[in-house]
Amino acid sequence: MNWTRIVSALLVVPLALTAIALGGWAFTAVFALLVVFGQQEYFALVKAKEIVPATKITISVSLALLVVSQLQVGLADAVIPIAGTFICFYLLFQPRIATISDISASILGLFYGGYLPSFWIRIRGIGDGTLLEISDRLQQFDFFTQLRNLEQLSWLRITFPVSSGCIYVLMAFCCIWASDVGAYIFGKILGRTRLSDISPKKTVEGAIAGLLCCCATAIIWAFSLGWSQWFVSGSILGLLIGIAGLLGDLTESMMKRDAGVKDSGQIMPGHGGILDRADSYVFTAPLVYYFITLVLPIIP
Repeated sequence: MNWTRIVSALLVVPLALTAIALGGWAFTAVFALLVVFGQQEYFALVKAKEIVPATKITISVSLALLVVSQLQVGLADAVIPIAGTFICFYLLFQPRIATISDISASILGLFYGGYLPSFWIRIRGIGDGTLLEISDRLQQFDFFTQLRNLEQLSWLRITFPVSSGCIYVLMAFCCIWASDVGAYIFGKILGRTRLSDISPKKTVEGAIAGLLCCCATAIIWAFSLGWSQWFVSGSILGLLIGIAGLLGDLTESMMKRDAGVKDSGQIMPGHGGILDRADSYVFTAPLVYYFITLVLPIIP
């Protein structure tokens, strides 16, 4: 058992939960740090291929995108073409003539390391401003009933700001964690068939187990939140998160393989770099956001 990996996770999870609970600029600031470190790791992989991307300007416009997502989510998508234009202008006026690879790697850095993570800010911002009055009726607390009726969540004598976005981020994180843990444990026990040459340690059995754990977790959340057709909606969300997380993991493994490195960094003992740990979260965020805002309202 990799105790270094476990201890690192036990240290990171409380920080993640605190950021989710606080929301607002605290949540955005934590994600800004993750984006900076993650993009630095990404550009290190790119430079290993002798590509010269617009590192500084890409990180700067990505941070601007996070700020806009926090201030006015409706304007976030408008930042992307403007940011891409700045990146191209920056490369155009460099002493060294930029190549197609330089431009492509920079734009991918903006999309992969800035735009996609910004959807976590959007999810966390859903329903901000709602205050739940929490009283002292601990003995009457029932998990599923209280989650169905968020306006009456009562079990501690404090007033704590909680919004729908806080619940949705926590739900998505739990699904990702369930998928990762399920794939890791059952892959170790039952794994026999290699899933892909991109990541030799991943197995078909582990991937299926992770997907099932993710769906089960999503179904429990859908039921507890009182969603319409909770089994169907939870299953759909679980499949989206599980598949997106797996594809994100394989995508990051593909980039590392091409760059000829084992880990994207060493910032997290036992886990590697930020990209090694956050790869499952990148493609997941927009799917969760649009499922909640577009799909969920039309489910009968």
